[in-house]
Amino acid sequence: MPCSGRHHVQPRYCHPRCGGLSMSKPTPRPTPTEQPFYDACARHQLILQQCQDCGHVLFYPRTHCVQCHSEQLVWREASGQGSIVSYTVVRRSVSADFEAPYMIALIDLREGPRMMSQIIEAEPEALAVGLSVSVDFAAWSEDITLPVFRLHPALDADA
Repeated sequence: MPCSGRHHVQPRYCHPRCGGLSMSKPTPRPTPTEQPFYDACARHQLILQQCQDCGHVLFYPRTHCVQCHSEQLVWREASGQGSIVSYTVVRRSVSADFEAPYMIALIDLREGPRMMSQIIEAEPEALAVGLSVSVDFAAWSEDITLPVFRLHPALDADA
């Protein structure tokens, strides 16, 4: 829907061509609970929280275990391996900040949690549910590095 006066949208936020909202690349603002995760990503290390009471592994970072509600969470290095559960190919970007096509996938990590991330350096036609992936890291902004994933055919051959 185009921006209109009744929504009280400032004109500077409107896209100049169609009148719709312009979308720029959102940058995470880590909370104290999330900061260790982002610090590890900056070191190209994937870490996950694990409950010391019940052993449940969590993603995204939290203050309490989602299984037993314990506050006894510790950070553990993850294997960085998983498999694609679902994916989508974005062929028409909403912003010049996102170069299309790009692929977003739900990934079941080997440790148990499910993570949404970008699949890099793959052709859209190569993606399929069940394919193995391994973590890599990409600079999102000057201060933020995020985990991204690559197809890892060698893991499929080992299965």
